[in-house]
Formats: sequence, C-alpha cells, structure tokens
Amino acid sequence: MIYNGRSEYKVKFYKNPGTGKEPALEYLKSLAKKDRTKVSKYIEELRKRGGYLDEPYSRHVEGKIRELRVDFAHNRHRIFYFIFVQKTIIMLHAFLKTTPKTPPREIKKAKENHYDVLQNYNHYEK
Repeated sequence: MIYNGRSEYKVKFYKNPGTGKEPALEYLKSLAKKDRTKVSKYIEELRKRGGYLDEPYSRHVEGKIRELRVDFAHNRHRIFYFIFVQKTIIMLHAFLKTTPKTPPREIKKAKENHYDVLQNYNHYEK
C-alpha cells in the first residue's frame, strides 16, 4: 500500500492487561458532564492535529510522553499520552492536578503504562 499522508490519527486508551482497567478512560467517564465535554473536545483537537498541541494545551513530560492540559473552571485535568505506531495516540493516565507541580507518582504511573504498551504493542496496532 502506498502512503498518501491523508489517513487520520486515532485515539486509544491504555488498558492494563492484568486488570483490564483503562485508567484514562475511567477518569474521563468519572468527570461531571461539562468537564467531560471539555476534556473530550481537547482530545478530539489533539487527534485532528496529529498529536501535537502547543503550550499551554500540551507539554513534553519525559521521553515520548506528553501531557494534555485541560483547565476548566477551578479544575486542572491532566492526561498523559504518547504517539504510537500507525498514527495512534495512546492515552496513558489521567488525574486532577491540585498542586503547583505534577506529583512524581502521577508521572511514574504514566511511565509504567507507557512501558506496558511497548511490551504489549500488538494490542494497540489494530
């Protein structure tokens, strides 16, 4: 097949192979409707723009991991993601930011999930 450059990016959520849980998706579903709508719009914009948004909407965290930053009212939602093969954006982990700096434990979770995706890449290629 010849690459035409027109295929769109898709968004997938990390799924823990042991528990079956999808932390970023579960976080999204737990939000109030207005917050969920706002976060979903940011995810869609991220998808349309091929996984890259400028600051303050997105920023590099570490390695391939980036952070989608959604501030709405007094809530500061953060979703860690990375760009995977075949134009796939994998949402790794999400949380409500309540401190000035991102807690190291949240970055650690995203890194663990990123590593897990790379070890089980065949689950995300489709």
